[in-house]
Formats: sequence, C-alpha cells, structure tokens
Amino acid sequence: MDACGFSSPRSSPPSPAAGRPSRESSTDTLTTSRGDRVRLVQIDTPEIGSGECYSRAAARELARLAPVGSPARLETDPALDPLDRYGRLLRYVWVGGRNVNLELVRRGAATVWFYDGDRGRYANALLAAAREARSARRGLWGACPGAVWNPYGAATTGGPRVHSAAAGACDPAYPGVCIPPPPPDLDCADVPYRDFRVLAPDPHRFDGDGDGRGCE
Repeated sequence: MDACGFSSPRSSPPSPAAGRPSRESSTDTLTTSRGDRVRLVQIDTPEIGSGECYSRAAARELARLAPVGSPARLETDPALDPLDRYGRLLRYVWVGGRNVNLELVRRGAATVWFYDGDRGRYANALLAAAREARSARRGLWGACPGAVWNPYGAATTGGPRVHSAAAGACDPAYPGVCIPPPPPDLDCADVPYRDFRVLAPDPHRFDGDGDGRGCE
C-alpha cells in the first residue's frame, strides 16, 4: 500500500484509488482529495509561467484526462523511485481505464523523460506514442517550432508561443494567420495574434462576440 492509500502492489495492476484529483497544481502534477501530490512519472510537460510554448494547452489536456473529482488509480513502478526530491509520489495515473501519462504523450501534450536514464514498465509504449505524435505533428510537435526530441531531458518547446506555417497545418478558419486546428483546443493566451479575421466554424472559439474578429 502506498503513501496515499492506494492499495496496489507494485507488481500488479493499479487498484481503485482512495482519493480523487482535486485540482491541477501544474501541467504534470495532480493533487488528490486526500492532499497527496502526484507527479506523473516518465513524462514531462512545459510548465505554466515558464514561457515555454504549449504550457497552457498541456494543462488543459491534463484537466480533460483527469477531471477534478473523477475516480482515479495510481500505479507504482518497481524500476523507478517512489518519491521525487520534492516529496511527490511518482506514479502512473489511471482514469476511466486510461493511462493518463501515456495519453498525454500520445496527444502531443507531453514529452517522454527518462529521468536519470531510468526506464519503467511503459517505456517502450511511451516512446512509440511520442514518435507517432511527433511524426503526425500533433500537439506541441506541430505548435512549437522549438520543440526538442530528447527522452533523457526535460521538455523543451521554446518560447514565446509561436504558430507559423513551418510549425504545421494552418486552420482555414483563421486566414491571415497560422493557427493549427484542434485538438487541442487553444485560447487567446496560446497564440501570438490579436484582432485577426475569423471564419465559421471557428473551432477554437476565438470569436466570442461573433463579429468575425478573434482575440480582440
């Protein structure tokens, strides 16, 4: 049994959690309703406030995958440390039968990070998901020209947030600028443009007042 009361032997699948996500404290850390801070292991995301591209979008993806109050399970990995230097639990987080760590990488909202070179039980799956996301220019791989592929280093996406023709496909709803289509859903804080032309169907909902201009 681990420190937050999740009765899961390290060698077996994760069991139902005694706590639930209560808030997102960063783009790769959750706090349970019991007060335990859980760092999603073997991945890294650009942190909000760091100036790194895609930080807000990554936070929204985590909120979608692990909504506040949703039943969650934690899984330890015998190949990895159980705690980090900040006292956070190092875990795989499961919500609705889905590995949130892996899904963030698959969506391009996180990179793989084998801290100190340690590879856990899902290392191969994480690498395959990251390579596929990168090949498809999904998430940060399409939105951030400065994104760096390095599974042995922290997420580096460059800044400030930039969306250009070189960064990937441009959604035709926003002529005159280059903003990639969803997913994920972007908001005005994620793009460097202001007062630009918007056409229907406006998939990112930049034109809140319907006047044909976005992020005024």
